Amino acid sequence: MPLSGEAIRTMNYVDDISVTLRRILSVLPALTPEERERIADHIRHAEPSYESVITAVSAK
Repeated sequence: MPLSGEAIRTMNYVDDISVTLRRILSVLPALTPEERERIADHIRHAEPSYESVITAVSAK
């Protein structure tokens, strides 16, 4: 079954998220432990979270 344009666009958004996460990972070695912890805290409290999106996508 072919994908709709909306599904393809959504998959492209996921690709964009992956690029962003790779960029975050590439800069981490240059950060201090305090900066890394602040970023980790910021990611933990970001909404919607990656997990909440996975839950929504997986819902029946």
